[in-house]
Amino acid sequence: MEKSDEEKIVIVGGGICGLATALALHRKGVESIVLEKSEKLRATGACIIMQPNGWRALNQLGIASKLRQTALPIQSGHYITVKDGKHTDLPVGNGGECRCLRRSDLMKTLAKELPPNTVRFGCKVVSIKVDANTSAYSILHLHDGTMLMPRVIIGCDGVNSVVASIVGLNSSRHFSTCAIRGVTHYQTLHPFGTAFYLFDKDGVRLGLLPINHNDVYWFLTRKLTSTDSMVSKDQRLIKDSTVEAIKGFPNHITEMINNSDVDFLHLTDQIRYRAPWDLLRTKFCKGTVTLAGDALHAMAPFLAQGGSASLEDAVVLARCLSQNMGIALDPTGMKAARAALDQYAKERKMRVFWLSLETFVVGTMHDTSALLVKIKGKLEVVQDLLIPSHLEVKRV
Repeated sequence: MEKSDEEKIVIVGGGICGLATALALHRKGVESIVLEKSEKLRATGACIIMQPNGWRALNQLGIASKLRQTALPIQSGHYITVKDGKHTDLPVGNGGECRCLRRSDLMKTLAKELPPNTVRFGCKVVSIKVDANTSAYSILHLHDGTMLMPRVIIGCDGVNSVVASIVGLNSSRHFSTCAIRGVTHYQTLHPFGTAFYLFDKDGVRLGLLPINHNDVYWFLTRKLTSTDSMVSKDQRLIKDSTVEAIKGFPNHITEMINNSDVDFLHLTDQIRYRAPWDLLRTKFCKGTVTLAGDALHAMAPFLAQGGSASLEDAVVLARCLSQNMGIALDPTGMKAARAALDQYAKERKMRVFWLSLETFVVGTMHDTSALLVKIKGKLEVVQDLLIPSHLEVKRV
C-alpha cells in the first residue's frame, strides 16, 4: 500500500461546503487539498436559496459580487391557500439579501478561485484510522490504496458522511415527506417579478423563486408514497407525478410544471436531517478530525438554511485554523490544530443547534398549513433574539 507525503489539511468532499472551506483557508494563506470521489464538479439539485447569512459569508469569501450578477434579489413573499385564494405576506430573508442561485454557478465560482490542483477528483475515502505509532495523527485510506496522514481532516462529505462516524455522530433520520425540484425557462419574461410564492393545498406545497427574468426555480413537497423510490429514477415520471399532485392549482402553475426542463427535475424520496439533540450531545471534533456542512448538520429544506449555514461553517473554521496555526513550541502543529477545532466547535454548536431545531419543528408540523406559517414566523423572532446577526459569521 502506497503512503503519500503528509498533507496539513485534507477536506473530504468537493461539494459547496468543501470548496468553500478550501477557499476560506486559501484567503487566509492556509493550504489544503480537497478529495472528491466524483470525476468532475458535482452540483446535485438545480438551485440553492441563498439567505442573508449566506451572502455575508460569500462577501467574506470574495465572490458575492460575481454571483449577484447571476440572480435577481427576492424582494417579497406571498403565501397562497389554493382552495380559497387567500393571500398572506411572507417575510423573505428577515429584511436582508435573498437570491436563488444555480448550484452550478456557485460551484464553478468557488472552484475558479482556488489554486490549481486543490481539488483532486476520483479520490474516494474508504476508511479513517488513528495511526497506531503516532496517536495524534489520523490516516485516510483511499480506494486506490493510497494513505494520507494530514494534521487536520475536515469532513464535508454530505449527509452520508464517512467522516461523521469517526467523530461519533448518530446516523441521519428522515421525514415522511418527499421533495421535487425543477427549473422552468420562459422565452419571454416570467410573470413572477422578484417575488417568492408559496402555494398550499391539502398538504401539497409548491414554492417558486425567480432566478433571473427568464428562469424560475420551483420546489414541491408532499407526503412520501410507496412509488417515489421508483419515480425518482425517471425524470418524465417525476414531471407526471408533480402534475398529478398539483391538480386544482392555478393554470399558470400547471403550465410552469409542464414546461419545466426535464434535465433539471429531481425527486428526493427521503428528506434526511440530523436530530438537533444529537448535535447538542456530540462533540464536533475528535482529535484533529471535524465536520462541516451537511456532514455535521444536515437540514431538511423547510427553511432553506442548509447551504447558507454550510458557508458559515467554512468561514468560521478557516478563521479558527488560521488564528491558531502559529502556536509556539508546537513543532508537529497538532496542538494548534486541536485548539482551532475546539474553538470552531464552541462557536458553531449553538448556532447550528438552533437552526436545526427550527427546521425540525417546522418539518414535524408540515402537515398543517396554518401552523407552518404561524410557527415559522414565531421561530424567526426567537432566532433573531437568540442568535444576533453579528454572531452568525464574525469574520473570516
